[in-house]
Amino acid sequence: MSNGKTNANRLLWAGFMAILAAGVGFGVRGGILDDWGVQYGFTQTEKGEVTGFGLVGFGVVILFGALLADVIGYGKLMIAAFLCHFSSAVLTLFATAAFKTGGKEAAYNCLKWGMILFSVGNGLAEAVVNPLVASLFPKNRTHYLNILHAGWPAGLVLGALVSYFMVGKVRWEIQWAMFLLPVVFYGLMCLGQHFPKSEASEKGVSFASMLGEFAAPLLLVLLFVHALVGYVELGTDSWISNITGNILASPQNGLLLFIYTSTLMFILRFFAGPIVHKISPPGLLLVSACFGATGLTLLGNANGAVACIVAASVYGVGKTFLWPTMLGVVSDRFPKGGAITIGAIGGVGMLSAGLLGGPGIGYKQDYFASRDLKEKAPAVYEAYKAPNENKFLFFPAIVGLDGTKVGEVRAKDADKRTADETKVHDADLIGGRTALKVTAAIPATMALFYLGILLYFKSKGGYKVVTLADNKA
Repeated sequence: MSNGKTNANRLLWAGFMAILAAGVGFGVRGGILDDWGVQYGFTQTEKGEVTGFGLVGFGVVILFGALLADVIGYGKLMIAAFLCHFSSAVLTLFATAAFKTGGKEAAYNCLKWGMILFSVGNGLAEAVVNPLVASLFPKNRTHYLNILHAGWPAGLVLGALVSYFMVGKVRWEIQWAMFLLPVVFYGLMCLGQHFPKSEASEKGVSFASMLGEFAAPLLLVLLFVHALVGYVELGTDSWISNITGNILASPQNGLLLFIYTSTLMFILRFFAGPIVHKISPPGLLLVSACFGATGLTLLGNANGAVACIVAASVYGVGKTFLWPTMLGVVSDRFPKGGAITIGAIGGVGMLSAGLLGGPGIGYKQDYFASRDLKEKAPAVYEAYKAPNENKFLFFPAIVGLDGTKVGEVRAKDADKRTADETKVHDADLIGGRTALKVTAAIPATMALFYLGILLYFKSKGGYKVVTLADNKA
């Protein structure tokens, strides 16, 4: 039972653990993608689709959860999040049994629905914790939202460590089940706690007035830009350890690099407050986007461990502040929107990551790898191509490389590959590298928008936090 008093710090850290749970699941999934490809014969596009399902429901539920959060109650939504997380683990773990009875399609559907439930649980949790923290700490929202979202890279690190120590030694099912540990932890932290409503709801702002905030041009621009943030941050993170592991000729080294950048991200998010005081939230976003574009370009051209570490460091710094600072800007400028506006920004980002980022970057890898191999060795391409074609949006249908066959090539040492296998490996590598370099155009585009937003605020006398009193004027 709730004691009627709000423990702000405990709720902050409960939210931190809920986001950490999502990060653990995301990190473990990145490490077991190759297992799925080899065991079930998935192409890169199909693996991207599965990871995308793990984000799409996230976005949809944030949007609807934000609309209903103050009506249903934050506490009840957190219970629903817990139940979804548990159910997702059970369904995902049935994939191998499904494969034995129904083949590749059955395994795909099992993973698909397991990932959808996982994403729904994540979405319900985030529909609560973002507006909750924004309401609990109204004088320093960007700083505390960055602390809240430090749970994400912390979860990525833990998930990647699970993969690092268990890949090749423990079945992927055991690795996947590990994310339930932080789920139980955040559930216990929420027991007996009083959850307040959003600041706007507490002050009597009507539902119609909250929705009216979407008529603001600035908010519409921020929603569009955050869709790009979701694509480049979460979409790339779905693939980054897989691609860098191939560049470094070691999946474990790819995971270590991912652990390093996520640790860097975790540490830096605790210092967002002092940075924001010096350069303002729009300034921080502009610098971050520039670092992101540079880091992805460098990573796509990197050769060797040192070059990969330098490139990943630049990219890691770039992606660190984007997501929570965008949430902070929306909370600062549109407090009348309450849970709805901050939920919309998170929902759009997750939808973009799931529908565009994960599948899109997978498609790009398939496209550039198959094109390279088809041009240089048509006969080898015919021997290694997947049985079915893949599509992405309005782009041309392609037939990528078979995930099982490519996985076998990746597993061999370079000096033990045949001439044909070397050609397959080189094409696979080109696919990953080129996908990163093309993706760098997204944060470069974001930087242009952030520059425009920065100049807009400068013309208005500088970036200022809007209060509800100001909004009623």
